[in-house]
Amino acid sequence: MASAATDLIFRPTEGQDALSLAEGAYRRLRDAIVRGELAAGTKISERGLALTLGISAQPVREALRRLEADGMVLTQPRSGTIVAEFGPDRLAEMGRIRAALEGSAAALAAERADDAALALMDAQLAVMREATAAADTVRLAAANERFHALVHAAAGNAFLLRSLTSLRAYDHFNRVRALESTPKELPKALAEHEGLVKAFRKRDPELAEERMRAHVLRSLRAGGVLKNGKK
Repeated sequence: MASAATDLIFRPTEGQDALSLAEGAYRRLRDAIVRGELAAGTKISERGLALTLGISAQPVREALRRLEADGMVLTQPRSGTIVAEFGPDRLAEMGRIRAALEGSAAALAAERADDAALALMDAQLAVMREATAAADTVRLAAANERFHALVHAAAGNAFLLRSLTSLRAYDHFNRVRALESTPKELPKALAEHEGLVKAFRKRDPELAEERMRAHVLRSLRAGGVLKNGKK
């Protein structure tokens, strides 16, 4: 079984508290798994990661706890913590479920989003336009994630939010794959998000749900999770 990579880059800032250190470690490890730097089956040493990342064991422990809740790592008896397998069938299955849930969230957001919520979405669209123009996929993925979080918040349904949160590992994995698939993906994704906000402003739940579901399914095809022509 492979050992954890030793070249992870994370530079904590002096004075950071344990929560922000754990968030930084979580995001760095999550991205390393998504990009294959930590391959499926890789054994993860809490102490080794703490040394590599230059932080104490406590934030690493919290980061690993979150990754396990996301389904990105597994803790097994006698084997310790290992990176989980993201097989193609599992990714496709979770992607289809996410498309349905995101569509429902968009429909509710079209009914419930107030002016303040729409203004926050507009602000994220501005960030996404800048990142798209610069072809900055890292910044764009983060802005994309924040945009969808705003839609979820506007939907205002706790059960739906919990369901979407349980899929965040698959969501992040598929989002990064899609955005890095081809330069043509970036303007397509931006246009689709702009279309979603237009549907929200029209207070049209059916249109918002249709556009969101189509957006998620198309991004899954762009990232190779779903084959062309499959719904």
